[in-house]
Amino acid sequence: MDLFTLITLLLVVSALFAYINTRFLKLPDAIGVMVLSLLFSVGLVALNAIQPSWLSAVRQTVEQIDFGRVLFDVMLSFLLFAGAFHTDPAQLRAERRSVMLFAFVGVLLSTFLVGTGLYYIALWLGYGLAYPLCLLFGSLISPTDPIAVLGILAKFKLPDSVKLNIVGESLFNDGVGVVVFASIFRIVVNGTDNINAGSIGLLFLEEAGGGVLFGLLLGFVIFRLLRSIDHYQTEVIITVAGVMGGYLLAQTLHISGPLAMVVAGLYVGGNARKGAMSHTTEEYVDKFWEIVDSILNAVLFVLIGLELLILEFKSSYILICFLVIGLVLLARFVSIWLPFRTARRWLDLDDKAPVMLTWGGLRGGLSIAMALSIPNELPDKGLLVTITYAVVLFSVIVQGLTMERLIRRLYPAG
Repeated sequence: MDLFTLITLLLVVSALFAYINTRFLKLPDAIGVMVLSLLFSVGLVALNAIQPSWLSAVRQTVEQIDFGRVLFDVMLSFLLFAGAFHTDPAQLRAERRSVMLFAFVGVLLSTFLVGTGLYYIALWLGYGLAYPLCLLFGSLISPTDPIAVLGILAKFKLPDSVKLNIVGESLFNDGVGVVVFASIFRIVVNGTDNINAGSIGLLFLEEAGGGVLFGLLLGFVIFRLLRSIDHYQTEVIITVAGVMGGYLLAQTLHISGPLAMVVAGLYVGGNARKGAMSHTTEEYVDKFWEIVDSILNAVLFVLIGLELLILEFKSSYILICFLVIGLVLLARFVSIWLPFRTARRWLDLDDKAPVMLTWGGLRGGLSIAMALSIPNELPDKGLLVTITYAVVLFSVIVQGLTMERLIRRLYPAG
C-alpha cells in the first residue's frame, strides 16, 4: 500500500471515530477516539472466525506503519510545539520549581522504583528479566505523556497551580525520559564495561542541556522573523518551517528534539503574542496549531488502538500486567510525594497535589513508541511491549475517565 493511501485511511478512520465520539459518546476526544479504535480492533478479532480475511487485511495495513518512527520523526515535534505554544509561560514560570523537580528528579526516581519492582515481580513469576532491561522499561514508562495529558485536562477544571504542574511536567519530562531511556539502552546493548557514570552524565548534558539551549535559539529566531512582518499566511508557514526544520536539525546535532520543541513553543507563544503578531495573525496562528493538534491527536490515538491487532499477547501475561499497573501507580506516587515533602516550603501546592499529580500523570503513545523501538534481538521484548500497552490503556481509559470524579472529590469548590 502506498503512503498516500495509508495516510488517507488513517485520516478517514480518525475523522469517523471523532465524529461518533462527538455525536454520541461525548467522551474527552483522546479517550473517545481510543475507545472506538480499541472496539474496532476487538471486533475484528472477534470476527476473525467468520471472515479471517478482514482481520488479515487490516493487520497487514497496521504492520506497514512504523509507530515509533511516525511518532518520533513526524508527530511529536508538532504536538509538543502546539502544546507549549498554548501554555502561558508566565504562569508556568511561577511553578518552575515544582515542574523541574518532578520532571527531572521524579522521572529518575520512578525509573529506579519501577525497574527494581519489575525485576522482583518477574523473578517471582518465573520470567527472570535482566535488571538493566527492567530499568529500560522503567525509563520508558515513567514520563507522563503531554499528548495524552493536554488532550484530556482541557475538559476538566483544576486549581491553576495543580493543572500547570501536570501540564508543565508532562511537557518537560518526556524529553528527560527519552534521554534516560537512551542512556539505559546503551547499557542494555553494550553492557556496563564500556559505560560509566561520566559518559552517561555527558550524554544527559548534551541531550537535555543542548535541547534547551537550541530551543531558546530557535524560538528567538522564529520570534524575530514573526516580528519583522505582518502577513499571517507567511507567519503560519514560518512556525511550521521552524518546527520541522528545528526538529530535524536537533536530531542531526544529537540533542533532545522534544525539549527543543517545548522551549521554542513556550518562547514563541509567550513573546510573539506581546510584540510580534497582530491580533489577526495571532488568531490565525492559534487556530492553525489548535487544528494541527486536534488532527494529530486523533490519528495518534487511533494508531494506539489499532496496535492491539499486532500485539504479541499471551494469557500468561495477564497477571504480570495487572501487577505492573499497580507498581507504576505506586512508583509514580512515591516519585512525586518524596520530592514534594522534601521541598514543601518552596512549592505552591497543597497536600492533595501528589494524589492528583499521580492520577493525572497519564501515559500514552510516547511510552509505546519507545517500547516498540527496542530491537527484536533483545530477549523479552514482546513481554515489555505488552506490559507497556496494558499500562497505557489503563492510564488513558481508566485514569482519564475517572479524573473528573477525583477532581470533584479533592477540589469540590472548583
